[in-house]
Amino acid sequence: MTVAHTEEGERTVSQSPTGNRAAATERAILAGGCFWGMEDLLRRARGVISTRVGYTGGEMPDPTYARHYGHAEAVEVTFDPSVLAYRSLLELFFQIHDPTTYEQQGSDVGPSYRSAIFYTTEVQKEVALTTIAEIEASGSWPGPVVSEINPEEPFWEAEPEHQEYLVRYPGGYSCHFVRPTWRLDRSDERPAVYLTERVDDDRNRD
Repeated sequence: MTVAHTEEGERTVSQSPTGNRAAATERAILAGGCFWGMEDLLRRARGVISTRVGYTGGEMPDPTYARHYGHAEAVEVTFDPSVLAYRSLLELFFQIHDPTTYEQQGSDVGPSYRSAIFYTTEVQKEVALTTIAEIEASGSWPGPVVSEINPEEPFWEAEPEHQEYLVRYPGGYSCHFVRPTWRLDRSDERPAVYLTERVDDDRNRD
């Protein structure tokens, strides 16, 4: 079975060899600081099928880790929306980085480390706007959200050594962590997203 995406970001789904309709997948592109730590947490959300890190949102062609000024370090997430809603993925995104700091995460400063959502559909755009409005109304975050909301732009995949960096180097640098108080109220008090343990999650290492 094959799942493809049109240039407009719409999902298309092929038929399986038995003729049954395959489950659709969806893509999200999120930037929130150094992509090592961001990917490590996003990839462990239940419902995430795959992740890759790269550069987007800039004008420089063929960016590299050493030369990507203007581009944000970002993570492309492919996920199963029947398991993980885009809204829930965004709630996790806003917990694991600080969306209230302009072009900064921890000690990392500059446009590469800006907070940004690159929506792949108009529905994602509306969900992002609604989620941010609720976050700001909640008073649980330390200030106004400064995250950019932009349409999807060309995504330049980063070098192999940066993919799943913290899987290969568990003690490597990261400024990302889950902030338990940065969450929207839920009547059942359950987290929006459950994360798998890093040691148990080898789905991309086969």
